[in-house]
Amino acid sequence: MALFDLPLDRLRTYRSASNEPGDFDEFWAATLDEARSRATPAVLTEVDTGLRSLHTIDVTFSGYHGQPVKAWLIRPRDADGPLPVVVEFIGYGGGRGFPHDFLLWSAAGYANLVMDTRGQGGRWRAGDTPDPDGAGPQAPGFLTRGVLDPRTYYYRRLITDAVRAVETARALPFASKVLVTGISQGGGLALAAGGLSGDAVSGVIAGVPFLCDIRRAVTITDNDPYAEFARFVRLNPARAEAALSTVDYVDGVHFAKRITAPALVSAALMDLTCPPSTVFAAYNEIPGCKELQLYEWDGHDGGQGHFAQRAVRFANAL
Repeated sequence: MALFDLPLDRLRTYRSASNEPGDFDEFWAATLDEARSRATPAVLTEVDTGLRSLHTIDVTFSGYHGQPVKAWLIRPRDADGPLPVVVEFIGYGGGRGFPHDFLLWSAAGYANLVMDTRGQGGRWRAGDTPDPDGAGPQAPGFLTRGVLDPRTYYYRRLITDAVRAVETARALPFASKVLVTGISQGGGLALAAGGLSGDAVSGVIAGVPFLCDIRRAVTITDNDPYAEFARFVRLNPARAEAALSTVDYVDGVHFAKRITAPALVSAALMDLTCPPSTVFAAYNEIPGCKELQLYEWDGHDGGQGHFAQRAVRFANAL
């Protein structure tokens, strides 16, 4: 790895050239209203995982178009009364896996709602939620699934799931407040859910977030997942502008402008997967209280345990 993006002094003031679609707010309001209109009450079933200090609950809630989405709800067994809930989103290619994969937040005294990722779970951690609505030609992966129209785009569905996960967490009888968090794709979903959920979210923690300044990202890195986009438009050059117009609707830069909660974001200067300029593009748009953790010698590992430790302390201070 090596430094390859803009120098740090330019990153600190960098702004994306991506234009926000004129109907951005209307598009997302209509999408979320439709999902809510089809929602049914979440189903919570306690499971025995052998984790004796924790309550572990299998959750099914209504996501995009009312479709069922799986999650884990993990909370300390000895905790009485209200608890803050951390809604956690997963990185690209992974699913919700096992409850014992997610012990950080419950160990810190939080309830942790871990959202499964529709259609994913075949690359590095298993998942349980299908994606029934694939559409059109695509490059292998998820970045170009349905990319020729924002209405059919995969990330429209996944971001809707993320907002509905926040709403499911808020409805828990013990929830005192809700935070959102994730790394990479999970970090991009945290920015999106934070921007679309308004005051329902009390804190946003996004590690090296994916899906930010996408028009730039797909031109400056050869790493997947962004390289999926380049492969798709290389074979479909007449469809490039339609695809670019679609990804504008899910760009973290636009969601970041709408975040009202305190936010913690990390960036890594040697990150070839989510280039630092794309992360700064989103971070620089967050209007309120915010903090950037910068890892100058890291790639997409993005601080690893160092960032996890900072994330817990950030949440504790809210």
